[in-house]
Amino acid sequence: MCDDHSLDDMIDSTRPADGMTRRRFGALSMGAGFIASLPAVTNAAEVKESEVTIKTPNGECDAYFVHPAKGKHPAVLVWPDIFGLRTAFRQMGKRLAESGYTVLVVNPFYRIKKAPVIAEGADIQDPATRQTLFGYMGSLTPDTAATDAKAFVAWLDKQASVDTKRKMGTTGYCMGGPLTMRTAATLPDRVGAGASFHGGGLVTDKPESPHLLVPKMKAHYLFAIAENDDKQQPTAKDDLRTAFDNAKLPAEIEVYAGAMHGWCPPDSRVYNQAQAEKAWSRMLALFQKALA
Repeated sequence: MCDDHSLDDMIDSTRPADGMTRRRFGALSMGAGFIASLPAVTNAAEVKESEVTIKTPNGECDAYFVHPAKGKHPAVLVWPDIFGLRTAFRQMGKRLAESGYTVLVVNPFYRIKKAPVIAEGADIQDPATRQTLFGYMGSLTPDTAATDAKAFVAWLDKQASVDTKRKMGTTGYCMGGPLTMRTAATLPDRVGAGASFHGGGLVTDKPESPHLLVPKMKAHYLFAIAENDDKQQPTAKDDLRTAFDNAKLPAEIEVYAGAMHGWCPPDSRVYNQAQAEKAWSRMLALFQKALA
């Protein structure tokens, strides 16, 4: 969710504070039904997966739930990009579970439509597609983020496969990046780690800017920044660094050379496996250290 700016600004403006331009949102277009194969997990855990429904104050959220078949494990809440819950994010969620985590991947647009919210292979440069997706994204606010985070975490903590004695993590892609920060700020005593991959709208000039929430957090963080996002907003990484340093919270903030906005999901047209794997490995290292 690139909140704090109007949809027109996010599509058309080139102001650095917007964090998203039409060109870079275009890079998010999904490949026409193609999903790259993710590398296998070494010593992968056997997992159980299911489609679930979670009641929230605003309705019922459809989500994908996956966890190791045995034992209790740290929970991870995954916020997808603007294309929402789909095959690629189920694939990533399952892979994370195979590494020893109990994972919930949500449909952030459940108030409007159940997943899939858009057809496979959709191109955000198509006017109708863009209008639909930005309409979905525009329905999300800082308040809905907090409400959803509380509901999703409460649901997770009731699951037998979740080790509630250990901190939980949250990950987000594109618009999901700010949602991880709102989750960490809403539930600081529960969220021990957050990871944002090519997050949009992390630093804005609005009073609700996610980076201003850092003093409310206790989470360690990873920010994996696309090279073209950094060129568009070169001071964002510095503002994030200052915020985390002032809060005395660890944060790994890195611009990924050659990576375009949207490079991590395996169905993205700009999927960069080498850099996506680097970001994934840094996330696993973060979780291993912070989810104690």
